Amino acid sequence: MHKTITLAEYVRKRNGVALGASGSMTNMLKRSFGASSFYLFWQYWNPIWGYYLSRKIMKPLSQVLPVWLAIVMTFAVSGALHDLAITIVKWQLTLLFTPWFSLMGVIVLLTKKFRISFGEHHWLFRASINLLIIVVCLAITRQYT
Repeated sequence: MHKTITLAEYVRKRNGVALGASGSMTNMLKRSFGASSFYLFWQYWNPIWGYYLSRKIMKPLSQVLPVWLAIVMTFAVSGALHDLAITIVKWQLTLLFTPWFSLMGVIVLLTKKFRISFGEHHWLFRASINLLIIVVCLAITRQYT
């Protein structure tokens, strides 16, 4: 039987420090931006949000859809929730995050499928590549929305 991991355990695993510990945000930023692949970037980014997305969205979707589609749909749901929050705050329909996050989900799949890794490079190079992918995905999304 597979053990269910708690939020605190998940955050420690992803962040390297306990939930709410001093340096938690710094660790998250260093680990995510310095990740050796875009796929791993998302393993480290925002572990609290990731915990709930994986438990409440990804896991149920992957039971009825192919895993690749469940991943893209999980990114889309995350984007939709971000869009909803902005829409509520601004009282104006926002549809930026859903396509942007969906595109990043596709890039995650492609970088994993083709085993694109830049782990042998310096942290600053890895961080630049991860940030570049995010910015390019945003630019593409903004061009078409």
